[in-house]
Amino acid sequence: MTIALGTSPLTIDDVVSVARGRSEVELSEQARHRLGSSWSSFQARLAGGESVYGFNTGIGDFSERALSADDMRGYQRGMVRSHAAGFGDEAPEELVRAAMLVRAQVLQQGRSGCRPQVVETLLAMLNRGVTPVVCLRGSVGACGDLAPLAQVALLLCGEGEAVYQGARMPGHAAMALAGIEIPGFEGRDGLACINGANFLTASSALQLYDVQRFLRHAEIVAAMGMEALRANADPLHPLLHKARGFQGAELSARAMVRCIEGGDLFGRRHKTRLQDAYSLRATPQIVGAARDAVVHAQHQVEIELNGVGDNPLFFSEAGMVLTGANFQGTPVSLPMEMVGSAVTAVCVMSERRLNRLLNPALSGGLPAFLAANPGPQSGLMISQYTAGALVAEQRILCTPATIGSIPAAADQEDFVSMGMTTAIKNQQILAAAQGVLGIEAIGAAQALDLRESVYGDGVAAARDALREVVAAIEDDRALYGDHAAVAEFLSAGALLDAVEAAVGTLP
Repeated sequence: MTIALGTSPLTIDDVVSVARGRSEVELSEQARHRLGSSWSSFQARLAGGESVYGFNTGIGDFSERALSADDMRGYQRGMVRSHAAGFGDEAPEELVRAAMLVRAQVLQQGRSGCRPQVVETLLAMLNRGVTPVVCLRGSVGACGDLAPLAQVALLLCGEGEAVYQGARMPGHAAMALAGIEIPGFEGRDGLACINGANFLTASSALQLYDVQRFLRHAEIVAAMGMEALRANADPLHPLLHKARGFQGAELSARAMVRCIEGGDLFGRRHKTRLQDAYSLRATPQIVGAARDAVVHAQHQVEIELNGVGDNPLFFSEAGMVLTGANFQGTPVSLPMEMVGSAVTAVCVMSERRLNRLLNPALSGGLPAFLAANPGPQSGLMISQYTAGALVAEQRILCTPATIGSIPAAADQEDFVSMGMTTAIKNQQILAAAQGVLGIEAIGAAQALDLRESVYGDGVAAARDALREVVAAIEDDRALYGDHAAVAEFLSAGALLDAVEAAVGTLP
């Protein structure tokens, strides 16, 4: 698969395809034309003696300081070097690749005044597998993700570090081995490479892809729990959700119905309570609300994927150069805060359903902690401790970063989005979420094994798929390996694949 930038809008699926699937990327002819025109317009403005931010002026608090001809020699290289000031863990390779794609998508629109060679080099690095080494922390999400993007940009002037064919090496060596010419910097190429919230946007795109899959898994596991606890199926009835009108809840209920169809619960062959606890009865409303939050966030992220985040912007057709704040990360980070909270809410409910499966006072006849021999055996007692610990961590991580601005650049940048902090903590929330839901799935599968019922086709397929990963608990054993295996199984989307193979595509 080849993605041609400049022919159609970039989607979250495109980002995933390039970042994880290593799809090739190329520039369309339209994009090449735009880049050439933009560069020519930029050169003409400079020839006319115009001041252009970040080229013949300083940046940040130095924006009012004009640069001499001597100052400008090597200025772009020096700026990129000074901005490569991150810290800590290395960003995952898939995130760096996604950010490179997103930055190339911004530049190809011809509003940044950079040379076509800059974009061509970024795409060559993607296509030939040269991935810059980038520190994950250091961005405050205003003037873009300056520190991480600067580590990418270092390779364009023959510096920095990269991973190539599994080996870490100096950037110039990786470029040489991959047969990529180092373009260096002219004009404002250096600033054009770093002045946008592209690590935030790339991370958000990858996370939204994963969160969508997580929520569909949450519906499957909830349906397993409903079967195991012999819950009342009326709360899934489509008339209920149509009466209120939230699309997420309607879709969530439909997905759960598809999972229980063909079983005793769907056929009302068991006596049930008139009303179950909220963790069973309100699942479509809660997971559905999370679905709706993701829809809004996806809308915002895909606008950003196809917008121009840079400063200044060159409008050659209008003969204008406008300076503003299109690099500001809040339009993406604010909805992504809601996504992190939505995932956590689903996990809080998941842990409560797990409690009902394990607590003999609430489980409707299941053995305590789902142990084969309660008392001498502890079953899944401590697995709930782990789920509770993960939820507690998620709750702390839900503290919004978007209101945590710490001004920078001598108060020239006096409100910053802290968008990369949102992205980093959302990744932690999602990793914990796979653990919480995985533990519930282990408990639900164990409970289903202990019941004597006919289960829905989707539920039965889910249990069988889980049994390929973890065996039933017949005697106490160390469970940390099971927790990790099921979390990885969910992260890979394998549970959803197994259920859809049995019942068709879920809503």
